Amino acid sequence: MLYLLSLLGNEFLPFRLFEYVTFRAGGAAMTAFLIVILLGKFTAARLRRLNVLSAERLEGLVPAEFIDKEKSRTPCMGGILLIGGVLISACFWNVMSNPISILLVASTFAFALVGFYDDYRKVVYKDRNGLPGRYKLLLQILIAGIGVWALFRMPEVGPYMHEFMLPFFKEPVLVYAPWTVLVAVGTIVATSNAVNLTDGKDGLATGCTIFCTLTYAVFAYLMGHAVFAEYLKVPFIPGAGEGMVFAAAVCGGCIGFLWHNCYPASMFMGDTGSLALGGAIGFLAVLVRQEVLLILVGGVFVMEAGSVMLQVPCFKLTGKRIFPCTPIHHTFERKGWTETQIVVRFWILSGVFALLALATLKLR
Repeated sequence: MLYLLSLLGNEFLPFRLFEYVTFRAGGAAMTAFLIVILLGKFTAARLRRLNVLSAERLEGLVPAEFIDKEKSRTPCMGGILLIGGVLISACFWNVMSNPISILLVASTFAFALVGFYDDYRKVVYKDRNGLPGRYKLLLQILIAGIGVWALFRMPEVGPYMHEFMLPFFKEPVLVYAPWTVLVAVGTIVATSNAVNLTDGKDGLATGCTIFCTLTYAVFAYLMGHAVFAEYLKVPFIPGAGEGMVFAAAVCGGCIGFLWHNCYPASMFMGDTGSLALGGAIGFLAVLVRQEVLLILVGGVFVMEAGSVMLQVPCFKLTGKRIFPCTPIHHTFERKGWTETQIVVRFWILSGVFALLALATLKLR
């Protein structure tokens, strides 16, 4: 862990750079980026040789003319490289004696394991559905529940877990603990699944995740800095800056993965990557007490998941569809948008949502 070098700062002054969270965030982003981009070609080739091709999960859900058969020959489970690069980088640059760092690394790894088993069933058994939904959801709730319990136990974060920070309001809203737990766990699980649903076009989920993690990196930095937290009237959480370092590692890893995942993708992240990325975003939102703001920060993810949540019950109850296809990016595909148009326009929306979310820091 490179932070330990800062302890030698008195003997060699350049080592003092490792004390600064901004320097370590930049190092984490660059390390994850280099790991993923340099090993991407090898990983894609290796996955192709192992015939790690997912069963076509859209078959029967989307009209046949919108299913790209070429994608069925693209290897999945690239999330092994993406999440591996992120976690290795985080372990190098985060202060791993800090419980916040341990929580973020451990929870992301746990979500990745759930996604890995889901992908494994799809690849080995050619099961389009992978891990049954109820078991997947149960595991996600378990991981999120343990993580939220750990946050309550942390002296730095615990006192703020009873508060909700609402956009445009200066004062937090006090909430009874059980409701806080339900909202926090629900936020993490919902975000994990929303990113998974968004991962349907080359680079779509990856690009949107970059904007989300950059936004929460800013929030983590400001809330971990006593002067900025006081000025902006947000909770001061000692050690929250470690969330910025971790978010930077996620961002760097996603940028590196986007090199291989942009159209036409040489590999997909699969559930191994998407569930873990969504879980990481959810935990960052809970850590900085901005669960409600996630609706805006992750606006694209909300659109994707919301379209499915509206479509499924409506179709079951009435036999009619609200949208031609869900998740909603397939609706725009049906309207004639190309894959590149869908991805870039959704990235633009994600960037706009991120800027609006950052604006709420002053619009109070």
